[in-house]
Amino acid sequence: MAPKASLSGHVTDASDKSALVGVTIYVPELSLGTTTDENGNYVIADLPLKTITLQISYLGHQTIIKKVTLQKSTTADFVMKESNAMINEVVVTGLAGNSLMKDSPTPVSILTAADIKEVSSTNIIDAIAHQPGISQITTGSGISKPVIRGLGYNRIVTINDGVRQEGQQWGDEHGIEIDPQTVNNIEILKGPASLMYGSDAMAGVVIFHDAPTLAKNTVAGDVSSEYQTNNGLFDYSLHMAGNNNGYVWGVRYSDKMAHAYKNKYDGYVDNSQFRERAMSGLLGVNKSWGYSHLKLSYYHLTPSMIEEPGAVGDKDYGHGLPYQQIHHYKAVLDNSFYVGEGNLKTLVAYQQNRRQEFEDEENPNKPGLDFMLHTINYDVHYALQPAEGLSFATGVNGMYQRSLNKGDEFLIPSYALFDFGAFATSSYKVGNWNVSGGLRYDTRHLRSFALEDRFASMSRTFNGVTGSIGATYAINEKMNVRLNLARGFRVPNLSELASNGEHEGTFRYEIGNTELKPEYSWQLDAGWDYTSAYISAQLSLFANYIDNYIFAHKVAGKVVDDVPVYQFVQGNARLLGGEASVDIHPVERLHFQNAFSYVDAVQLNQTAEAKYLPMTPAPRWTSELKYDIIRDGKTFNNTYVKFGLECDLRQNHFYALDNTETATPSYTLLNASMGTDIKCRGKKILSVYLTGDNLTNRAYQNNLSRLKYAGLNPVTGRQGVFNMGRNFGIKVVAPINL
Repeated sequence: MAPKASLSGHVTDASDKSALVGVTIYVPELSLGTTTDENGNYVIADLPLKTITLQISYLGHQTIIKKVTLQKSTTADFVMKESNAMINEVVVTGLAGNSLMKDSPTPVSILTAADIKEVSSTNIIDAIAHQPGISQITTGSGISKPVIRGLGYNRIVTINDGVRQEGQQWGDEHGIEIDPQTVNNIEILKGPASLMYGSDAMAGVVIFHDAPTLAKNTVAGDVSSEYQTNNGLFDYSLHMAGNNNGYVWGVRYSDKMAHAYKNKYDGYVDNSQFRERAMSGLLGVNKSWGYSHLKLSYYHLTPSMIEEPGAVGDKDYGHGLPYQQIHHYKAVLDNSFYVGEGNLKTLVAYQQNRRQEFEDEENPNKPGLDFMLHTINYDVHYALQPAEGLSFATGVNGMYQRSLNKGDEFLIPSYALFDFGAFATSSYKVGNWNVSGGLRYDTRHLRSFALEDRFASMSRTFNGVTGSIGATYAINEKMNVRLNLARGFRVPNLSELASNGEHEGTFRYEIGNTELKPEYSWQLDAGWDYTSAYISAQLSLFANYIDNYIFAHKVAGKVVDDVPVYQFVQGNARLLGGEASVDIHPVERLHFQNAFSYVDAVQLNQTAEAKYLPMTPAPRWTSELKYDIIRDGKTFNNTYVKFGLECDLRQNHFYALDNTETATPSYTLLNASMGTDIKCRGKKILSVYLTGDNLTNRAYQNNLSRLKYAGLNPVTGRQGVFNMGRNFGIKVVAPINL
């Protein structure tokens, strides 16, 4: 048996030297951690006699990342400073292992567990859509897709349970099949990430992290519930987890329902209700050699589909016609082992996504469209730190897919897909410099199957070489700059290549293009960060040039069954823009945050009508004033009040050819929220969050809302369906500690 070590220490506050209770001490390579006790002490046993990485985090304080060589030391004390919006202290997933946000050459947005709880949302993408540079394509309140710097759909990879989520994300009316209650924190990588994730990561990656496993010999959980007034959304979630001498387990059940949402123009929007259920479980072992976790999950969404503007909805929670049934099953075996001086990670996963559409009034329980998608994911990579400041990782990953048409209506053909990618990355930190980069090779084979007169067979193979090189430089302790150049790559999906049918919920008949070429991009990122005791600021600029950019445009005068026809085409594109943010905190508890996001997306060498790329987010300014009323109180703790403003400017840059898109007026939304923890005898017994969104009940249409093009409302005379009106919410979370 390999020799083992233990680590202990004491954690205090930098300002008054008091012991900090509940600080998280986490070893990412082992998925192992603990929290400090009432005296600020911690102990972690069964550690390997190696150099390990520690992440020390506590609400309102700067995250600490530190390497400890257990052959030399078995104690480590930490002094934690107040965060004061220090933007460079959050730990993120880097190219060659965990690193600090300040060392990333590309911009990263982080949402902590506290950030997620403070936000009122109807789905998990709502929770991230207000971050600088992030938007969402929506089809009502139940279906939402992420957009990073003007790029969405298959240009973004979503990671959940350590594996890329595969759920037919090519469609407008497909959401993300993830239970929001399982998400502990979120990382958003803005910029090409093909180096690590292969095709489809051209715009970036959204990584949903679950909570770390509990400390040894503990059992804990929570129960939570939320209610929203506008659409009567009600949800609840039950969670329990444990760690018995390194053998870990966890179970969760979540349920959510909402009736039709309303706004002052449309009233209750008919058929905008949805129902969501999810279950998940974990079985695994955490030991000094590493960890092995088996994660199982099931997600079920039943969204009704808005079809005609003007129809009056009601408060019925049952589905109408047309509606969808989405079932997503997932099994992930995630392993991490110490091998030599490095760390070997292996992952294999199976996903099954079943999406059915029901629209026949005479046979309401018989699906028309019926897709079944099977996906096997694999990932093997080895990470090593051969010298101080030097990190290296290499590996292979990819997937196999088989998609079947099981209904009697068709949109895309059945197909089989296999892809494989090999990569090598490295980072080196010396002095004030941190340099990182790497190379990757991908190959993807795609074969579709013929179907009578509807689809012809097709077989194509796509290859791509991608890479990146970037650096950050710390000018001083308060200021640093970054620069990165990356090559992105994306293979066209089956919808773009071979679709031939009416796409319900998108109000169009889609025709694919078998001659499409893969997209390639060159993106240059430049950034500047400054942080001090009273102000923090960040500027991120980018220039993105994409060859063979793929999009759908309306075919002039062509209609099938009264539905306009859209054809997939491609051209060369250029996107410029960035994000600027500043957080002013003249006193410790007061924060005044402002952020501005802008994207200018054009198609090169085109007429004025076809110049701008479709589905480009409008320029947006957000402002937030937050005051922490109570910190470390006896009965109330982490008590805050917050006021927010979101101003979306008029979007005059739209794809006007053949009336594909129209301009979107500007609008401003006023929001407010407050929250607190409630303690009894020194322990937290309840967290309560109150939210108010769109307090002025502004009627508006977001430029990325698919419902904007739902047709003319004969009752109001207005085009399309409007977004949600005023909405109040209450959320409660009660921890369970055994």
